[in-house]
Amino acid sequence: MSSLLPIALRFDAAYSPAAVAPLSPSIEFNDRLTSLYALAQRSRYVFASPLGPFYRKARHYHVPRFVYFGPHTSDESLRLAFHAGFDSADLRGTLALLHFVERLALTPDLGQGLNLSFFPLADITGLLRGESQQLAGHSWIDPKVSELELLAGDVRSRAYHGFVRIESTDSDDDVISIRLRGHSADALGLELLSSHDIAPWDVRWESGPVDTAPADGPLSLSDDLPFRPFELTIGLPSAWSVELHREAVTTILKNFIQRYRGFHAYAQHL
Repeated sequence: MSSLLPIALRFDAAYSPAAVAPLSPSIEFNDRLTSLYALAQRSRYVFASPLGPFYRKARHYHVPRFVYFGPHTSDESLRLAFHAGFDSADLRGTLALLHFVERLALTPDLGQGLNLSFFPLADITGLLRGESQQLAGHSWIDPKVSELELLAGDVRSRAYHGFVRIESTDSDDDVISIRLRGHSADALGLELLSSHDIAPWDVRWESGPVDTAPADGPLSLSDDLPFRPFELTIGLPSAWSVELHREAVTTILKNFIQRYRGFHAYAQHL
């Protein structure tokens, strides 16, 4: 095994975290991923369940995935998927999502009846090569990238109610952008998030077409799914630090999950 590989990305069947030897430029990512795998082994509600393997140059790798099952989870439970790390050159969203899952494992207080999947890093090959694949704009219908092929298979098998994407924006302003896409976007509206859920940060609300499925991301698979999901994109200012990304993502995701859980429970009784 080459010592030049970020070993945290290539767990074997047991994906033992003891084998990790983190190296720059992903030292913090490797450390946090390894720590979270170990923490998940002791958690009652958060479990490590990597996707894969996929192969590159005779070596195998996995897409990191962590799953949260709240108390009394069933087949009818709310299913959401959270994605980050489509650009391996910017791991701030990845680190923020890992931090959120870590807090969830330590204090699983989001409530019962939740089935949440977290994918902190999509662009594994880009991180290995040191050259981002820029996966954010790719279609998942017939992906040419191994990581997206695995993610697309997960979407088809799990039939999520919705997706949350974390990314950095190209804008230089100090405002968080929120974009809601999908067939149900108009019907959901502010049921998903309000300005109070984003506070104390400023927010810019963005919208996209709702009559057609987007050509990129998991919503490009809408025709293969039993119902039309939504995608909520949280865009964080490019100038923000790792710490500020982490604080904002933790606050917004917790507020979003609690709000949408209440909305979903109410809708089931209509």
